[in-house]
Amino acid sequence: MILHVVLYRPRPGLDEAARHGFVEALLATRAAVPTIRSFWVGRRLPDGPAYRMTGFPEFPFAAVIAFDDRDGLLAYLQHPLHDALSGHFNASAESAFIYDFEVTEVADAGRSLEL
Repeated sequence: MILHVVLYRPRPGLDEAARHGFVEALLATRAAVPTIRSFWVGRRLPDGPAYRMTGFPEFPFAAVIAFDDRDGLLAYLQHPLHDALSGHFNASAESAFIYDFEVTEVADAGRSLEL
């Protein structure tokens, strides 16, 4: 499985219309891209764990999109609605980290975590 992980901080003073447009783009993309297995969005818990690293930038929001395989991720990235979503995201986000991970069940972790 492939996870597309987005950690982001919205621009200060983002107006209601921009927030609404971003949410609508998320919903449209989820509905239209058949290779998306799951699509989660959320906010970081304010009382997060004590082991949080210091010096790491603050990203209060996350999106995690799951795909069966790399081809599914590529189909999503090449979909026209991804372009529209990216436009809303770039206009709305002050800063972000975006990573793609190939993941497996922990029982198979030895194979996945070989360095």
